Amino acid sequence: MAIEGKTTDKASKRIRLGMVGGGSGAFIGGVHRMAARLDNRFELVAGALSSTPEKSKASGLELGLDEDRCYGSYEEMAEKEAAREDGIDAVAIVTPNHVHYPAAKAFLERGIHVICDKPLTSNLEDAKKLKEVADKADALFVLTHNYTGYPMVRHARELVESGVLGDIRLVQMEYPQDWLAEPIEQTGAKQAVWRTDPAQSGAGGSTGDIGTHAYNLGCFISGLELDELAADVHTFVEGRRLDDNAHVMLRFKAKDGKQAAKGLLWCSQVAVGHENGLKVRVYGTKAGLEWTQADPNYLWFTKLGEPKQLITRGGAGAGDAASRVTRIPSGHPEGYLEAFATIYSEAANAIDARRNGSELDKAVIYPTVDDGVKGVAFVEACIRSSKDNGNWVKL
Repeated sequence: MAIEGKTTDKASKRIRLGMVGGGSGAFIGGVHRMAARLDNRFELVAGALSSTPEKSKASGLELGLDEDRCYGSYEEMAEKEAAREDGIDAVAIVTPNHVHYPAAKAFLERGIHVICDKPLTSNLEDAKKLKEVADKADALFVLTHNYTGYPMVRHARELVESGVLGDIRLVQMEYPQDWLAEPIEQTGAKQAVWRTDPAQSGAGGSTGDIGTHAYNLGCFISGLELDELAADVHTFVEGRRLDDNAHVMLRFKAKDGKQAAKGLLWCSQVAVGHENGLKVRVYGTKAGLEWTQADPNYLWFTKLGEPKQLITRGGAGAGDAASRVTRIPSGHPEGYLEAFATIYSEAANAIDARRNGSELDKAVIYPTVDDGVKGVAFVEACIRSSKDNGNWVKL
Protein backbone atom coordinates (compact mmCIF):
# COMPACT_ATOMS: atom_id res chain seq x y z
CA MET A 1 0.00 0.00 0.00
CA ALA A 2 1.05 3.62 -0.45
CA ILE A 3 3.20 5.35 2.14
CA GLU A 4 0.92 8.09 3.32
CA GLY A 5 0.79 10.55 6.15
CA LYS A 6 -0.93 13.84 6.69
CA THR A 7 -0.15 17.18 8.19
CA THR A 8 -2.48 18.41 10.88
CA ASP A 9 -1.25 22.01 10.72
CA LYS A 10 -4.10 24.43 10.21
CA ALA A 11 -4.02 27.97 8.89
CA SER A 12 -7.00 28.93 11.05
CA LYS A 13 -6.60 31.29 13.98
CA ARG A 14 -4.99 29.62 16.97
CA ILE A 15 -7.10 29.22 20.07
CA ARG A 16 -5.80 31.32 22.96
CA LEU A 17 -5.18 28.94 25.86
CA GLY A 18 -4.71 29.50 29.57
CA MET A 19 -3.57 26.93 32.12
CA VAL A 20 -4.40 26.35 35.78
CA GLY A 21 -1.73 24.28 37.52
CA GLY A 22 1.10 22.58 35.67
CA GLY A 23 3.91 24.81 36.88
CA SER A 24 7.53 23.96 37.55
CA GLY A 25 7.99 20.32 38.59
CA ALA A 26 4.54 19.19 37.46
CA PHE A 27 4.50 16.19 35.11
CA ILE A 28 1.11 16.43 33.49
CA GLY A 29 1.21 20.17 32.80
CA GLY A 30 4.13 19.71 30.41
CA VAL A 31 2.29 16.89 28.68
CA HIS A 32 -0.77 19.09 28.15
CA ARG A 33 1.36 21.89 26.73
CA MET A 34 3.10 19.57 24.27
CA ALA A 35 -0.22 18.03 23.25
CA ALA A 36 -1.80 21.43 22.72
CA ARG A 37 1.09 22.56 20.49
CA LEU A 38 1.46 19.45 18.34
CA ASP A 39 -1.23 20.20 15.75
CA ASN A 40 -0.74 24.00 15.84
CA ARG A 41 -4.26 24.66 17.09
CA PHE A 42 -3.55 26.37 20.44
CA GLU A 43 -1.28 29.08 21.80
CA LEU A 44 -0.56 29.31 25.54
CA VAL A 45 -0.91 32.96 26.57
CA ALA A 46 -1.84 32.99 30.27
CA GLY A 47 -1.54 30.90 33.40
CA ALA A 48 -2.17 30.51 37.11
CA LEU A 49 0.40 27.78 37.21
CA SER A 50 1.10 27.18 40.90
CA SER A 51 -0.51 27.41 44.31
CA THR A 52 1.32 30.63 45.28
CA PRO A 53 1.60 33.89 43.30
CA GLU A 54 5.40 33.79 43.48
CA LYS A 55 5.70 30.28 42.08
CA SER A 56 3.04 30.97 39.49
CA LYS A 57 4.85 34.04 38.21
CA ALA A 58 8.19 32.24 38.09
CA SER A 59 6.68 29.28 36.20
CA GLY A 60 4.91 31.58 33.76
CA LEU A 61 8.04 33.54 32.97
CA GLU A 62 9.93 30.28 32.41
CA LEU A 63 7.34 29.41 29.77
CA GLY A 64 7.62 32.80 28.09
CA LEU A 65 4.29 34.24 29.23
CA ASP A 66 3.90 37.99 29.57
CA GLU A 67 4.32 39.02 33.19
CA ASP A 68 0.87 40.61 33.38
CA ARG A 69 -0.69 37.29 32.36
CA CYS A 70 1.04 35.25 35.07
CA TYR A 71 -1.72 35.18 37.65
CA GLY A 72 -1.62 34.43 41.35
CA SER A 73 -4.86 32.43 41.35
CA TYR A 74 -7.35 30.92 38.95
CA GLU A 75 -10.00 33.31 40.28
CA GLU A 76 -7.89 36.29 39.25
CA MET A 77 -7.16 34.76 35.86
CA ALA A 78 -10.80 33.97 35.12
CA GLU A 79 -11.93 37.48 35.99
CA LYS A 80 -9.18 39.38 34.18
CA GLU A 81 -9.00 37.19 31.07
CA ALA A 82 -12.77 37.36 30.59
CA ALA A 83 -12.50 41.16 30.61
CA ARG A 84 -9.73 41.35 27.97
CA GLU A 85 -10.47 41.75 24.28
CA ASP A 86 -7.65 39.30 23.62
CA GLY A 87 -8.54 37.07 26.56
CA ILE A 88 -8.22 33.31 26.54
CA ASP A 89 -10.70 31.23 24.56
CA ALA A 90 -10.08 28.07 26.59
CA VAL A 91 -8.34 26.95 29.76
CA ALA A 92 -6.58 23.69 30.62
CA ILE A 93 -7.02 22.62 34.25
CA VAL A 94 -4.21 20.33 35.38
CA THR A 95 -4.33 20.66 39.16
CA PRO A 96 -4.91 18.04 41.84
CA ASN A 97 -8.46 16.72 41.74
CA HIS A 98 -9.99 18.86 44.50
CA VAL A 99 -9.41 22.07 42.51
CA HIS A 100 -11.14 20.87 39.32
CA TYR A 101 -14.68 21.85 40.31
CA PRO A 102 -14.15 25.40 41.57
CA ALA A 103 -11.65 26.23 38.83
CA ALA A 104 -13.79 24.83 36.00
CA LYS A 105 -16.86 26.62 37.39
CA ALA A 106 -15.04 29.97 37.43
CA PHE A 107 -14.20 29.75 33.73
CA LEU A 108 -17.36 28.06 32.43
CA GLU A 109 -19.55 30.73 34.01
CA ARG A 110 -17.57 33.33 32.05
CA GLY A 111 -18.03 31.52 28.75
CA ILE A 112 -14.48 30.17 28.59
CA HIS A 113 -14.10 26.62 27.28
CA VAL A 114 -12.59 24.12 29.73
CA ILE A 115 -10.20 21.25 28.99
CA CYS A 116 -9.84 19.41 32.30
CA ASP A 117 -7.63 16.57 33.46
CA LYS A 118 -9.27 13.47 34.93
CA PRO A 119 -10.86 12.42 37.19
CA LEU A 120 -13.56 15.06 36.86
CA THR A 121 -13.54 15.99 40.56
CA SER A 122 -12.52 14.58 43.93
CA ASN A 123 -16.08 13.56 44.88
CA LEU A 124 -19.42 12.75 43.29
CA GLU A 125 -21.24 15.73 44.80
CA ASP A 126 -18.84 18.14 43.08
CA ALA A 127 -19.00 16.10 39.87
CA LYS A 128 -22.77 16.47 39.71
CA LYS A 129 -22.56 20.19 40.48
CA LEU A 130 -19.95 20.64 37.75
CA LYS A 131 -22.21 18.85 35.26
CA GLU A 132 -24.99 21.33 36.09
CA VAL A 133 -22.63 24.24 35.49
CA ALA A 134 -21.28 22.76 32.26
CA ASP A 135 -24.75 21.99 30.91
CA LYS A 136 -25.86 25.60 31.44
CA ALA A 137 -22.65 27.27 30.25
CA ASP A 138 -22.12 28.85 26.86
CA ALA A 139 -18.84 26.96 26.66
CA LEU A 140 -17.55 23.46 26.00
CA PHE A 141 -16.20 21.04 28.59
CA VAL A 142 -13.62 18.46 27.50
CA LEU A 143 -12.17 15.80 29.82
CA THR A 144 -8.73 14.47 28.92
CA HIS A 145 -9.20 10.73 29.00
CA ASN A 146 -6.35 10.78 26.51
CA TYR A 147 -6.23 7.05 25.77
CA THR A 148 -9.40 7.45 23.71
CA GLY A 149 -7.27 9.40 21.23
CA TYR A 150 -5.17 6.45 20.04
CA PRO A 151 -5.95 5.52 16.40
CA MET A 152 -6.20 1.79 17.14
CA VAL A 153 -8.52 2.47 20.07
CA ARG A 154 -10.73 4.36 17.62
CA HIS A 155 -10.53 1.38 15.26
CA ALA A 156 -11.45 -1.05 18.04
CA ARG A 157 -14.51 1.05 18.83
CA GLU A 158 -15.41 1.12 15.14
CA LEU A 159 -15.17 -2.67 14.92
CA VAL A 160 -17.52 -3.08 17.88
CA GLU A 161 -19.99 -0.57 16.41
CA SER A 162 -19.93 -2.39 13.06
CA GLY A 163 -21.23 -5.55 14.72
CA VAL A 164 -18.35 -7.73 13.53
CA LEU A 165 -17.72 -8.92 17.11
CA GLY A 166 -21.35 -9.97 17.48
CA ASP A 167 -23.04 -9.50 20.85
CA ILE A 168 -20.50 -8.35 23.45
CA ARG A 169 -20.04 -10.85 26.27
CA LEU A 170 -16.87 -9.88 28.12
CA VAL A 171 -14.83 -6.72 28.71
CA GLN A 172 -11.48 -7.06 30.48
CA MET A 173 -9.59 -3.94 31.60
CA GLU A 174 -6.34 -3.60 33.49
CA TYR A 175 -3.96 -0.82 34.38
CA PRO A 176 -1.04 -1.93 36.60
CA GLN A 177 1.88 0.26 37.69
CA ASP A 178 4.61 -0.18 40.30
CA TRP A 179 5.71 3.38 41.10
CA LEU A 180 3.90 3.42 44.47
CA ALA A 181 5.14 0.00 45.60
CA GLU A 182 7.00 1.83 48.38
CA PRO A 183 5.74 4.74 50.54
CA ILE A 184 7.48 7.42 48.49
CA GLU A 185 4.83 9.96 49.50
CA GLN A 186 6.52 9.93 52.93
CA THR A 187 9.72 11.20 51.30
CA GLY A 188 7.93 14.25 49.92
CA ALA A 189 7.71 13.07 46.31
CA LYS A 190 5.35 15.69 44.84
CA GLN A 191 3.37 13.48 42.47
CA ALA A 192 2.87 10.83 45.15
CA VAL A 193 1.97 13.23 47.96
CA TRP A 194 -1.20 14.65 46.47
CA ARG A 195 -2.31 11.38 44.87
CA THR A 196 -2.32 9.67 48.27
CA ASP A 197 -3.95 12.57 50.13
CA PRO A 198 -7.75 12.17 50.47
CA ALA A 199 -8.19 15.94 50.77
CA GLN A 200 -6.66 16.49 47.33
CA SER A 201 -7.31 13.23 45.48
CA GLY A 202 -10.68 12.20 46.87
CA ALA A 203 -11.87 8.81 48.10
CA GLY A 204 -9.92 6.81 45.54
CA GLY A 205 -6.20 6.25 45.16
CA SER A 206 -5.36 3.86 42.35
CA THR A 207 -9.07 3.62 41.54
CA GLY A 208 -9.28 7.35 40.86
CA ASP A 209 -5.85 7.87 39.33
CA ILE A 210 -5.70 4.98 36.86
CA GLY A 211 -8.81 2.86 37.46
CA THR A 212 -10.92 5.62 35.92
CA HIS A 213 -8.77 5.46 32.77
CA ALA A 214 -9.23 1.70 32.41
CA TYR A 215 -12.95 1.96 33.11
CA ASN A 216 -13.45 4.80 30.65
CA LEU A 217 -11.51 3.01 27.92
CA GLY A 218 -13.40 -0.24 28.34
CA CYS A 219 -16.72 1.58 28.06
CA PHE A 220 -15.48 3.72 25.15
CA ILE A 221 -14.48 0.72 23.05
CA SER A 222 -17.36 -1.58 23.99
CA GLY A 223 -20.09 1.06 23.91
CA LEU A 224 -21.51 -0.43 27.11
CA GLU A 225 -22.84 1.28 30.23
CA LEU A 226 -22.16 -0.06 33.72
CA ASP A 227 -25.10 -1.31 35.79
CA GLU A 228 -23.44 -2.52 39.01
CA LEU A 229 -20.09 -3.55 40.44
CA ALA A 230 -18.49 -5.51 43.26
CA ALA A 231 -15.04 -4.41 44.36
CA ASP A 232 -12.15 -5.55 46.54
CA VAL A 233 -10.21 -2.32 47.12
CA HIS A 234 -7.05 -2.57 49.21
CA THR A 235 -4.09 -0.58 50.52
CA PHE A 236 -0.95 -2.70 50.65
CA VAL A 237 1.63 -0.08 51.63
CA GLU A 238 1.62 0.55 55.37
CA GLY A 239 0.66 4.07 56.37
CA ARG A 240 -0.88 4.95 53.00
CA ARG A 241 -4.25 6.67 53.30
CA LEU A 242 -5.78 5.66 49.95
CA ASP A 243 -6.05 2.42 47.99
CA ASP A 244 -3.17 1.21 45.85
CA ASN A 245 -4.87 -1.86 44.33
CA ALA A 246 -8.38 -2.88 43.29
CA HIS A 247 -10.10 -5.87 41.69
CA VAL A 248 -13.56 -5.06 40.38
CA MET A 249 -16.28 -7.28 38.91
CA LEU A 250 -18.62 -5.48 36.53
CA ARG A 251 -22.12 -6.12 35.27
CA PHE A 252 -23.08 -4.00 32.29
CA LYS A 253 -26.58 -2.96 31.27
CA ALA A 254 -28.24 -5.13 28.65
CA LYS A 255 -28.18 -3.58 25.19
CA ASP A 256 -30.73 -4.03 22.40
CA GLY A 257 -32.46 -6.77 24.35
CA LYS A 258 -29.34 -8.97 24.36
CA GLN A 259 -27.78 -10.79 27.29
CA ALA A 260 -25.89 -8.35 29.51
CA ALA A 261 -22.10 -8.39 29.28
CA LYS A 262 -19.75 -9.01 32.21
CA GLY A 263 -16.42 -7.40 32.95
CA LEU A 264 -13.35 -7.43 35.15
CA LEU A 265 -11.13 -4.48 36.00
CA TRP A 266 -7.78 -4.53 37.81
CA CYS A 267 -5.85 -1.41 38.69
CA SER A 268 -2.71 -1.40 40.79
CA GLN A 269 0.15 0.92 41.66
CA VAL A 270 2.10 -1.76 43.54
CA ALA A 271 2.47 -4.37 40.76
CA VAL A 272 6.25 -4.62 40.54
CA GLY A 273 7.50 -4.83 36.97
CA HIS A 274 4.65 -2.84 35.44
CA GLU A 275 5.10 0.73 34.25
CA ASN A 276 1.87 1.86 32.56
CA GLY A 277 0.38 -1.48 31.62
CA LEU A 278 -3.00 -0.38 30.31
CA LYS A 279 -4.75 -3.14 28.36
CA VAL A 280 -8.32 -3.73 27.16
CA ARG A 281 -9.83 -6.93 25.77
CA VAL A 282 -13.35 -7.20 24.37
CA TYR A 283 -14.97 -10.53 23.45
CA GLY A 284 -18.20 -11.03 21.54
CA THR A 285 -20.12 -13.99 20.17
CA LYS A 286 -18.29 -13.78 16.81
CA ALA A 287 -14.88 -12.25 17.50
CA GLY A 288 -12.55 -10.69 20.05
CA LEU A 289 -10.00 -7.90 20.16
CA GLU A 290 -7.09 -6.83 22.33
CA TRP A 291 -5.25 -3.50 22.61
CA THR A 292 -2.22 -2.79 24.77
CA GLN A 293 -0.84 0.68 25.41
CA ALA A 294 2.74 -0.62 25.38
CA ASP A 295 2.22 -1.41 21.66
CA PRO A 296 -0.37 1.20 20.75
CA ASN A 297 0.08 0.96 17.00
CA TYR A 298 -1.17 -2.64 16.99
CA LEU A 299 -4.62 -4.13 17.48
CA TRP A 300 -5.16 -7.88 17.70
CA PHE A 301 -8.43 -9.05 16.19
CA THR A 302 -9.66 -12.66 16.03
CA LYS A 303 -12.77 -14.09 14.40
CA LEU A 304 -14.10 -17.29 15.92
CA GLY A 305 -12.39 -20.28 14.30
CA GLU A 306 -9.93 -18.16 12.31
CA PRO A 307 -6.25 -17.17 12.80
CA LYS A 308 -5.49 -14.03 14.79
CA GLN A 309 -5.08 -10.85 12.74
CA LEU A 310 -2.66 -8.05 13.58
CA ILE A 311 -4.06 -4.72 12.41
CA THR A 312 -1.56 -1.86 12.38
CA ARG A 313 -2.06 1.88 12.61
CA GLY A 314 -1.95 3.28 9.09
CA GLY A 315 -1.77 -0.21 7.63
CA ALA A 316 -4.12 -2.45 5.69
CA GLY A 317 -7.37 -2.98 7.56
CA ALA A 318 -7.31 0.22 9.60
CA GLY A 319 -10.64 1.97 9.16
CA ASP A 320 -11.81 5.54 8.77
CA ALA A 321 -12.05 6.25 12.50
CA ALA A 322 -8.37 5.42 12.94
CA SER A 323 -7.27 7.12 9.74
CA ARG A 324 -8.70 10.53 10.63
CA VAL A 325 -6.51 10.69 13.77
CA THR A 326 -3.40 9.14 12.18
CA ARG A 327 -0.58 11.61 11.53
CA ILE A 328 2.33 9.68 10.01
CA PRO A 329 2.71 6.56 7.81
CA SER A 330 2.55 3.04 9.23
CA GLY A 331 5.77 1.70 10.67
CA HIS A 332 6.70 5.05 12.20
CA PRO A 333 5.35 4.73 15.75
CA GLU A 334 2.85 7.15 17.19
CA GLY A 335 2.31 7.13 20.92
CA TYR A 336 1.13 8.79 24.09
CA LEU A 337 1.73 12.42 23.11
CA GLU A 338 0.01 12.03 19.76
CA ALA A 339 -3.02 10.43 21.42
CA PHE A 340 -3.12 13.27 23.94
CA ALA A 341 -2.82 15.78 21.09
CA THR A 342 -5.81 14.16 19.40
CA ILE A 343 -7.99 15.10 22.37
CA TYR A 344 -6.77 18.69 22.06
CA SER A 345 -7.40 18.69 18.30
CA GLU A 346 -10.90 17.29 18.77
CA ALA A 347 -11.49 20.05 21.34
CA ALA A 348 -10.18 22.61 18.82
CA ASN A 349 -12.54 21.25 16.16
CA ALA A 350 -15.47 21.69 18.53
CA ILE A 351 -14.38 25.17 19.64
CA ASP A 352 -13.85 26.31 16.04
CA ALA A 353 -17.27 25.00 15.03
CA ARG A 354 -18.84 26.82 17.97
CA ARG A 355 -17.21 30.18 17.22
CA ASN A 356 -17.78 29.90 13.46
CA GLY A 357 -21.39 28.86 13.85
CA SER A 358 -20.80 25.77 11.73
CA GLU A 359 -22.01 22.21 12.23
CA LEU A 360 -19.53 19.96 14.01
CA ASP A 361 -18.33 16.92 12.07
CA LYS A 362 -20.05 13.87 13.58
CA ALA A 363 -16.72 12.03 13.51
CA VAL A 364 -15.31 14.35 16.21
CA ILE A 365 -15.19 12.51 19.54
CA TYR A 366 -13.96 13.73 22.91
CA PRO A 367 -14.71 12.78 26.53
CA THR A 368 -17.36 15.00 28.12
CA VAL A 369 -18.51 16.03 31.58
CA ASP A 370 -20.93 13.07 31.47
CA ASP A 371 -17.99 10.67 31.09
CA GLY A 372 -16.39 12.41 34.04
CA VAL A 373 -19.43 11.97 36.28
CA LYS A 374 -19.49 8.27 35.40
CA GLY A 375 -15.82 7.96 36.35
CA VAL A 376 -16.26 9.55 39.78
CA ALA A 377 -19.39 7.46 40.38
CA PHE A 378 -17.32 4.38 39.53
CA VAL A 379 -14.67 5.30 42.12
CA GLU A 380 -17.16 5.95 44.90
CA ALA A 381 -19.08 2.76 44.09
CA CYS A 382 -15.83 0.78 44.33
CA ILE A 383 -15.11 2.23 47.77
CA ARG A 384 -18.67 1.58 49.01
CA SER A 385 -18.65 -1.98 47.72
CA SER A 386 -15.31 -2.80 49.27
CA LYS A 387 -16.34 -1.38 52.66
CA ASP A 388 -19.41 -3.64 52.45
CA ASN A 389 -17.24 -6.75 51.97
CA GLY A 390 -17.50 -6.66 48.20
CA ASN A 391 -21.27 -6.58 47.90
CA TRP A 392 -22.78 -5.42 44.62
CA VAL A 393 -23.44 -1.69 44.28
CA LYS A 394 -25.80 -0.18 41.68
CA LEU A 395 -24.63 2.86 39.78
